[in-house]
Amino acid sequence: MFRIVFRLCLATLLAAAGAASAQQADAPAVTDQGGATADQTGDAPAEAPAQADVPLNPVTGLDTGRPVENENAPYIKETHGDWSLRCFPAPEGQEDLCQMYQLLTEEAGNPVAEFTLYRLGGAGQVVAGATLAVPLGTLLTEEIKISIDGGKAKSYAYSFCTVAGCFSRIGLTQADVDALKAGAQATIAIVPAQAPDQTVRIDMSLSGFTAAFDAASVITN
Repeated sequence: MFRIVFRLCLATLLAAAGAASAQQADAPAVTDQGGATADQTGDAPAEAPAQADVPLNPVTGLDTGRPVENENAPYIKETHGDWSLRCFPAPEGQEDLCQMYQLLTEEAGNPVAEFTLYRLGGAGQVVAGATLAVPLGTLLTEEIKISIDGGKAKSYAYSFCTVAGCFSRIGLTQADVDALKAGAQATIAIVPAQAPDQTVRIDMSLSGFTAAFDAASVITN
């Protein structure tokens, strides 16, 4: 059976430490009139200034590093059923922006998709916007299909793809939101490019949807 695992994170770039200059390492030492040695530039090797607050390994004397706090990182403010309220820090004096979030997994528990939703104000018939992220390798000519409790599905086009996956930006009407609030489970259907004759169905729980929706921020155009 075809299985496809969503790549949720960008690849981490590793930085390699540069080697010392071979020319400087091979430079012969010279002796001054006092008998002390120095390199050809006449400058003694410089040492980094000592920092009393840097915890060094007592055996090696090496700096083992410290955690770096990212004040702008998103955080989970609260959880409602199977939905999290993921918030993004705002400048001082403003409220943090919070959106609904659910990580979707397949039967084996591997992550395969992400669904985020935010409320909209002043957008006419569209009362909420959602972003659905699915794996790379999805057949883009076959749109995403979303149904609720086995009902009639709606189809949505893909908007763009990145190294993290392919994304569909969805506008939800009040009727769509009401159906999600009243439902128990939504089903997302996608088609893999390597197996265009197959359909991958991903279940999305609607437990806690109403409470999470009411707690989400309203973005006004």
